[in-house]
Amino acid sequence: MKPAGYNEFRTRGRFDFPIEFHHVDCHHPRFHMPYHWHIEYEIVYVLHGGLTLSLNEDTVQARAGDIIFIRDGIVHGGAPLDQETVYECIVFDMKKLLHGSQCTGERVSKILEHELLINKYIPGETHDVPQMIAALFTAMKGAREGYELIVTGMLYSFIGAVLQHRLCHAPNAALRESSRRRVMQLKKTFQLIDDAYDQPLTLGDLAAAAGLTPNYFCRFFQKITNRSPIDYLNHYRIEAACIRLAHSGESITEIALATGFNDISYFIKTFRKYKGISPLKYQKANSA
Repeated sequence: MKPAGYNEFRTRGRFDFPIEFHHVDCHHPRFHMPYHWHIEYEIVYVLHGGLTLSLNEDTVQARAGDIIFIRDGIVHGGAPLDQETVYECIVFDMKKLLHGSQCTGERVSKILEHELLINKYIPGETHDVPQMIAALFTAMKGAREGYELIVTGMLYSFIGAVLQHRLCHAPNAALRESSRRRVMQLKKTFQLIDDAYDQPLTLGDLAAAAGLTPNYFCRFFQKITNRSPIDYLNHYRIEAACIRLAHSGESITEIALATGFNDISYFIKTFRKYKGISPLKYQKANSA
């Protein structure tokens, strides 16, 4: 049993309605969002508390009512401010959504081609956009008859408001290319962690995946994720262990070995570090 992949190539929603909804609180297995990317766009709406997200090489700090827009291909991940934080996400295929429309115009085409970038962070008091997003998420969450039409219309309204209120900007070509190269290097390390976190990975392995020396790689990785590479790897392993503890019925020893920990005592110590309780207590509290 593996967690959802870092490189998330999978169908969102239905073929005829390519939109997916997630309500995330402290009980959700991805409450602490692991770094990943996908080919769809994503809107994150913070309901309570706060959320810090890294988007490629930028960091966004959002509070209740704020909106984070993540375009396709962006490596993103982060952490909630506290255990009371609640946020929701809609992941959608904008190209499929707008396919065949005759009224989207040249500016929407520029958004799809990344010649015009929607702002990553939209504060909660920005014009009428938060009200649109609240209505969009309410319709998606309720999934009542006809909600597909409402959701699609609200996404069109959101894009229209972004253009009307100029909540977008042209990319800096030089910075964009430089950032693209660095992020592509980091993507290779995240992919290795996703594929082989259950194996005895070393700092040298992670650095080699990115094509960097260990010293430079550590500084670069820390800058992007605010964690050391080994700290991130161990945190990822513990999150994978949490999924197995809640759903697999395996023993603590089996789960430790399956998630890359060959020393059971170290697994228990590391689990306590990140979760504040023992694996056994977590299993008893969360098993289905």
